[in-house]
Amino acid sequence: MRTLSLFIAMSLDGYIAKPNDDLSFLELVEKEGEDYGYAEFTANIDTIILGRKTYDWVLKEIGTSHYDNGERDVYVITRNERPNVGRTTFYTGDLHDLVQQLKKGTGKNIYCDGGAEVINELLKNDLIDEFIISIIPVLVGSGTRLFKDHRPEQLLELISAKTFDTGLAQLHYRRKK
Repeated sequence: MRTLSLFIAMSLDGYIAKPNDDLSFLELVEKEGEDYGYAEFTANIDTIILGRKTYDWVLKEIGTSHYDNGERDVYVITRNERPNVGRTTFYTGDLHDLVQQLKKGTGKNIYCDGGAEVINELLKNDLIDEFIISIIPVLVGSGTRLFKDHRPEQLLELISAKTFDTGLAQLHYRRKK
């Protein structure tokens, strides 16, 4: 069965964005030639699931090529129907059903690229198999929390912990079965 992984960065106090979807704190750890394992991670995925707000932000800030590179299926979870673009599907159905269908399919692994609403819906249904969380050395104080309240307890197994000279710490956990 395919694995669904979360690969994300957050502040030390647990925020993936400051108010108004401000991600500027990520710049604190930008370093020429350092991708914190992202290229290695994405080499093993062929499907991406993400929320519409995250998708729109990436398109505006990075461009369409970040997702629509012809090599991956992209599912944008949205409430509003939109026509598909290339291998990008704007999905309005049940997220649990989609993930179950994808996990049973063939191919490489599945990557959840955010945002918080999608992540927490996946957590409520115990659908995330692997967590790779990079902790940025900053306390931002408020914004969008990675982990929201009112979800089931989940036990995790530590796979690795890495530190980088930028102060970033990366934790890799796998869900205990």
